[in-house]
Amino acid sequence: MEKENIGIIGAGSWGIALAYLLKNNGHDVTVWTRRKEAAEKLNQDHENKDKLPGVVLPESVAFTSDLKEAVSGKSILVLVVPSAHLRETMELMKPYITNDQIIVNCSKGIEDSSLLVMSQVIHDVLGNDFPRKNITVLSGPSHAEEVGKGTPTTIVVGSISESVAVRLQNVFMNEVFRVYISPDMKGIEIGAACKNVIALAAGIADGLGYGDNTKAALITRGITEITRLGIAAGGNFETFAGLSGIGDLIVTCASMHSRNRRAGILIGQGKTMQEAMDEVQMVVEGVYSAKAALKLSKLFDVEMPIVEQVCEILFNNKPAKEAVADLMLRDKKVESHKIEFPEE
Repeated sequence: MEKENIGIIGAGSWGIALAYLLKNNGHDVTVWTRRKEAAEKLNQDHENKDKLPGVVLPESVAFTSDLKEAVSGKSILVLVVPSAHLRETMELMKPYITNDQIIVNCSKGIEDSSLLVMSQVIHDVLGNDFPRKNITVLSGPSHAEEVGKGTPTTIVVGSISESVAVRLQNVFMNEVFRVYISPDMKGIEIGAACKNVIALAAGIADGLGYGDNTKAALITRGITEITRLGIAAGGNFETFAGLSGIGDLIVTCASMHSRNRRAGILIGQGKTMQEAMDEVQMVVEGVYSAKAALKLSKLFDVEMPIVEQVCEILFNNKPAKEAVADLMLRDKKVESHKIEFPEE
């Protein structure tokens, strides 16, 4: 495997976990963090004790708050910044990016103002001169806390270029981190963004004291909503049955590593959206994606009742129990319109 020079943009839990993985795979790694003091502390400790305690990086991993240093001369740039800050971060990076660099987006979200997924935001900033095939996405059921411990994990790389996808597959894959490839970037990114909204709903149900039946219903009907929207937006059905669809949805709805589920639990227990985010002390991507997902559903004229009720709870102060009741008492439906009853 060819050694790559990799810049990781973002030193949160996922950025640190990927730095650990990529360094152990034999690559040169530089990690950028916005604050100078944070970079100095990371260079001293080689561990983010707040976001990912216990994952100690080799001393050869460099940390910097200088974006030019993190971007210039790198063959691969891995973006691990909150989706709400991706555009502004890309604008800052743009002067240092060259057309031969591969960009791997790990941010999960839909931009509220434009309704673009993150790879589209990157392309929008860089312009048509930057090769589209060099903008890729990495997604799937992959909590940083487990990747940092070497727990077996499987993810998917999305790219419109098979050769670029295979290159990244070789870069990231090892004996505990299995990488699949896919050309369906839109499907991967819609699944990645919307699963966070459903995970908020699952957490709210947990906070209300509901059980496994409710969780299973939310996951099952949630992937139905995500699939509807994803196909309408140009994604492929098989993607939503895969790692970045049902796979990522299950792990985000079920695990206490999930900041979206944890925030939802707090909201279900009666806290406001802001109080929940403050207590989780990490970016809760589902809050930012919920409004955008609902807007997209209106744009494509698809039903997303769970997402709609999450938005009501988050932004219109609707009591969570009332939202659940409204979901349960919706008009009667058939489960699948593609399966027909025989004639009697």
